[in-house]
Amino acid sequence: MTAPEPPVPGLRPAVPRRPARRAQVPVVAVVALGGGAGAAARYAASLWWPGHTGGFPWTTFWVNVTGCAVIGVFLVVVTELRAVHPLVRPFFGTGVLGGFTTFSTYAVDIRRLIGTGHARTGLAYLAATPLAALTAVWLAAWATRRVLERRQP
Repeated sequence: MTAPEPPVPGLRPAVPRRPARRAQVPVVAVVALGGGAGAAARYAASLWWPGHTGGFPWTTFWVNVTGCAVIGVFLVVVTELRAVHPLVRPFFGTGVLGGFTTFSTYAVDIRRLIGTGHARTGLAYLAATPLAALTAVWLAAWATRRVLERRQP
């Protein structure tokens, strides 16, 4: 390990610059728009496939697994296939998919299931969701890479 350089008289140490607030406005705006779209899609799924009291929350489970699979495909495409506009990742990845997937509802569902005497279902859900979600990301990314490899000459 080396000793730090002594300060030069009359010079202030470099301070890392934070992005100007104006530069953050477009990012915040696209995340908010995407989040609204994703949350609306999740809400629509809950209306189309309502859950049963005390039963396994299949709708939330499949929304989370599907969202994780889509993020696996999306990240491979935007990092390995093509360059995209800098606002695409915050809009779709953080906004749409962040609003669509719902790990807060996952936590509330577990608490509700355990609190209403359905501990086995709650614990099964507790274990199955992260396992299925992580598997979905991995499988989707792997499959996307295989498809892209076949397309290359």
